[in-house]
Amino acid sequence: MGSNVKKDTPFGRADFLRLAEEQYGDRPEYLWRTSPHNAVLRHPENRKWYAVLMQVSREKLGLAGAGPVDIVDLKCDPALAGSLRLAPGILPGYHMHKGNWITLVLDGSVEEETVRFLLDRSHSLTAQGAGTKPPAGGRTWLIPANPKYYDVEAAFAAQDTIRWKQSSRVAVGDTIYLYVAAPVSSILYQCKAVEVDIPFRRTGGPVKLERVMEIQRLHQFRPDQLTLDVLRSHGVYAVRGPRSVPEPLLEEIHFLLRQAGKEVP
Repeated sequence: MGSNVKKDTPFGRADFLRLAEEQYGDRPEYLWRTSPHNAVLRHPENRKWYAVLMQVSREKLGLAGAGPVDIVDLKCDPALAGSLRLAPGILPGYHMHKGNWITLVLDGSVEEETVRFLLDRSHSLTAQGAGTKPPAGGRTWLIPANPKYYDVEAAFAAQDTIRWKQSSRVAVGDTIYLYVAAPVSSILYQCKAVEVDIPFRRTGGPVKLERVMEIQRLHQFRPDQLTLDVLRSHGVYAVRGPRSVPEPLLEEIHFLLRQAGKEVP
């Protein structure tokens, strides 16, 4: 249920910042004149940090080799942090509280899927107590579907509401556009989230699940309408994980929905 396209280069600092902007629309804040490379990512609602990016010498981290390396501190459940620190590239929090935060070394030693999961977890944990939450139905998502792992077309042929992996802060009422990967390589479905944060643990198989959501199909596009070439013309060159929909692409989607006599969110 989703794709994880391997790259020729390791997942690094630039990839992490791109991921945060795609998933949450957040950009880094550089707060320290004496450390211009260091930055934070924070919630606009409560101003809490959910990621701290730094450049630290490998020696200070107890790592082999010489020279600096990019790292990011993320908040993490204490019960989960202990086992995570046994994995390569995951250390106790360097700058933040070691019991509640972990450090990821952004040199490719931590897989992208793991980075995505831990970033989303940190974002969720630091959002608690924010005082205000985004309104239900207020966000639009572009989410990948990999036919290699799950036949979404067969699932929707059988019923209009299905369960789907949830790895982002989707709220009930949010609009979801499902991009079906090769050989389709096109956005096929407009859906609505009808239930979220459903516990569902599965560790075997190609996709690990911690929670799922129920999504309802609202409209099915033709495979030739919102192809990868169309997405690229609007700045979306790959759909590797949940992300926001750029405004130019959203305008084209809305145009197609109106043509089909469908309601525009």
